[in-house]
Amino acid sequence: MNKTILIVDDEESICQTLGGILTDEGYGVVTAASGEEALRILEEEPPNLVVLDIWLPGMDGIEVLKTIKTAHPHLQVVMMSGHGTIETAVKATKLGAFDFIEKPLSLEKVILVINHAMNLVRLEEENLLLRQKVSHEYELTGNSSPIQDLKEMIGIVAPTNAWILIMGENGTGKELVARSVHRQSRRVQKPFVEVNCAAIPEDLIESELFGHEKGSFTGATAMKRGKFDLANEGTIFLDEVADMSLKAQAKVLRILQEKTFERVGGSRLIPTDVRVLAATNKDLEKEMEDGRFRQDLYYRLNVIPLRIPPLRDRKEDIPLLVNRFLKDFALKEGDAEKKVTDDVLASLMGHNWPGNVRELKNIIERLVIMTPTGVISKCDISPLFEEGGKEILPPDPGISSASFRTAKQDFERQYIIRKLREFDGNISRTAEAIGLERSNLHKKIRGYGLEVKNDSGEGAGRFEKVRGEG
Repeated sequence: MNKTILIVDDEESICQTLGGILTDEGYGVVTAASGEEALRILEEEPPNLVVLDIWLPGMDGIEVLKTIKTAHPHLQVVMMSGHGTIETAVKATKLGAFDFIEKPLSLEKVILVINHAMNLVRLEEENLLLRQKVSHEYELTGNSSPIQDLKEMIGIVAPTNAWILIMGENGTGKELVARSVHRQSRRVQKPFVEVNCAAIPEDLIESELFGHEKGSFTGATAMKRGKFDLANEGTIFLDEVADMSLKAQAKVLRILQEKTFERVGGSRLIPTDVRVLAATNKDLEKEMEDGRFRQDLYYRLNVIPLRIPPLRDRKEDIPLLVNRFLKDFALKEGDAEKKVTDDVLASLMGHNWPGNVRELKNIIERLVIMTPTGVISKCDISPLFEEGGKEILPPDPGISSASFRTAKQDFERQYIIRKLREFDGNISRTAEAIGLERSNLHKKIRGYGLEVKNDSGEGAGRFEKVRGEG
């Protein structure tokens, strides 16, 4: 859809000339002869850009600009005038005008300014969409009582500067909670820096957290800023904090107490203002009893405890999570969104989910890949679960390295083999069951090197492979 520009000028010749040029440039054009008429148009259907003359009958352009910026602060306005002065241009700019063009108009300059303004409009729209996408991506999904309680607690503590300890099993979404806290905090416009404490070797932890000066050790060819430096005025998320060594814990405790640090090889104390969020899947009280976690660090971090419930304690959220994952995967792959039947949801809700939400997400992705039709049914999920909800399909080590296309083809081939066996080689019944045209199923059978012998419509045929299953 073309972007729309509103031209506001009491000279009809200006509106016609400028409108014709902008139409040739591919823009939609609306005109108004007065400020009052322009404001009425804005209330009915706001354009993407306003080109506004300063000298108008009734309300002048400056007053119109003030009104526009009050009601539509993100709407870009380009001012123009045949009696412009530097003072007028400065005043318009201070009031929020994008640019100021003098009459008589240089059409090349007009097009250049408007294109620049439209580029800014496009960037602002993209930024808004990205913010909405990020907001959705880090939104806690679920309406169960435990999740509602968690959301309420986040809403209370997020706007404060309190340090938070997030506890929960693997796969429950500890990073999601941390990002949700940051997104609702007063530091949302500042950095969110994640530190995977379990993944940093002990001899590098100091350099990673605090940075180092050039030449401080072999390989330090340039100054490097550490995580606490990068997170200044924002939020630092210490994930798997219980997996740090005692030596590393002591160094973290020092910076949390003193709120200053030195880079490795440096001598200057650098102040830092960070909000600390920490997460662990371990029982820290037991870790302290066993001497693996410092008691003083525990009490420093555990100002506000947030405990994330495991998925088995919030199974009523599974349908919402499934729908969200189906939408996310469809968007990611550019495919049509798939649906699941009620008996599939029942099977998913009967599983204990030791891997929590992460396990559910992986299962849904696997089902999306391996199901050739638009509906995931009980027969598609049966290989994954046995009675009682226990997963019996081991992870395929080749899937992680295969492309999406290769994995999908492999799953489709195995699916067709299984369905043909289920219907004893009867192509007509198999095609009807999986929602394919009989001719399409024939093509896939030939394409995958399979053969059906004695297929006689409704008769009981016999399915055989002519090549190995692989």
